Amino acid sequence: MSYFWHLLVYLNIYIIVAISLNLVVGYCGLLTLAHAGFFAIGSYAYALAGLKLGWGFIPSILVGVSLATVFSLSVSLPSWRFKDDFFVLISLAVQVFLFSLLLNWCSPGDEIGTWANLTNGPFGISSIPKPVILGLSFDTPGRIALLSSTVAGGFALLIWWIVSSPWGRLLKTVRDDELAARGLGKNVYWIKVQAFAISCGAVAIAGGLYASYMNYVEPGIGSMDESVLMLCMVLVGGVGNFRGPLLGAITLLLIPEVLRLLEIPFAVAGHIRLLLYGLLLVVIMHVRPQGIAGEYRME
Repeated sequence: MSYFWHLLVYLNIYIIVAISLNLVVGYCGLLTLAHAGFFAIGSYAYALAGLKLGWGFIPSILVGVSLATVFSLSVSLPSWRFKDDFFVLISLAVQVFLFSLLLNWCSPGDEIGTWANLTNGPFGISSIPKPVILGLSFDTPGRIALLSSTVAGGFALLIWWIVSSPWGRLLKTVRDDELAARGLGKNVYWIKVQAFAISCGAVAIAGGLYASYMNYVEPGIGSMDESVLMLCMVLVGGVGNFRGPLLGAITLLLIPEVLRLLEIPFAVAGHIRLLLYGLLLVVIMHVRPQGIAGEYRME
């Protein structure tokens, strides 16, 4: 049963990741490679707020959301007049910067969480407290699964309401015909900044859930490999609707679990998993470029 709860927690976390990334990729038409970096911001912010400040689950999550939202401007503002390849390059630069920051902001011998040793470098941060809400401790896999399901469900409803609102329809208009949106007098650049900020703040929630469940964070969660995995979830499942990201997250999370059931050696399974991810993405891009359940085809 614990194995089932574990899968459910991971699925809920990556559902939030995929839906938040779809807001930028599917509804705004912008490819970004920095999503794992903002996921890591949420994780580290939760860890440090809980360990060093003694804050509870909700305040720690809000710290991560605030930091990720503010730092999202480092991508959206420099790319104010850019799109397509230029936007991807700027997001790539921010992703590399964030990963390098997490990996190198350390000073052996100094206390974790100080300015000299904020992230503890490649060793990461351990002993992160479990969530406690209104006196109820979510310290078992079943309770964590319930919490993550509640957060993922609430977040999905919020994003559904956002994309169904006039602002969401305007976002799709900007994606499909930016010139037409400008002709209607809409501030296209500001709309993109808002969408990217919401997406980055949302993925920070997933990062906080991850840290609270694993009780440990390290720079690898903000690596380029993780960003590519998150993007693959959206592209394979399909962009521009709710079905695609959900299907993509389930598909790519089940691949390593199937390999585990086949009792393939761990060292070999890792290489096979990456091979299957790449093969699946190539097949999808050739057979159905809009994704399995997508409505919008990335150009």
